[in-house]
Amino acid sequence: MANMEASVYPRKLVAPIGAYFRDQLKLLRLRRRRIVEEDPFRDISRAGDNAAPDIEADEQFGHDRVSAMRLQLDRKIIQTRRALARVKIGSYGTCESCGRMIDTDRLMIYPETSLCINCTRKREKRGRE
Repeated sequence: MANMEASVYPRKLVAPIGAYFRDQLKLLRLRRRRIVEEDPFRDISRAGDNAAPDIEADEQFGHDRVSAMRLQLDRKIIQTRRALARVKIGSYGTCESCGRMIDTDRLMIYPETSLCINCTRKREKRGRE
């Protein structure tokens, strides 16, 4: 952390956010289990069943859709767990890069964020170069 000018949000203020993240984590895990159950490839015995090409294509599309959704949910679960950890250690709401307070409007829209808008922009700019 480059600049430690930031203070931290009071625990009383952050406690409900921790409860929100715990609830979100439960919902995300439930959604992930349900998505995995929709995967046409989860039944290994179907691997060599010689289905018609259109059925195989439909199953492949279903598998690809489930895989993409599962990946997105996995990322969201990781972000939520990290945010919950930041709540527990008292660093929630501070930028992991510069140490400044993250704008409350940004936290309202994207509560799992760990970077302020300036550091996010810098990171995105570096990614494009």
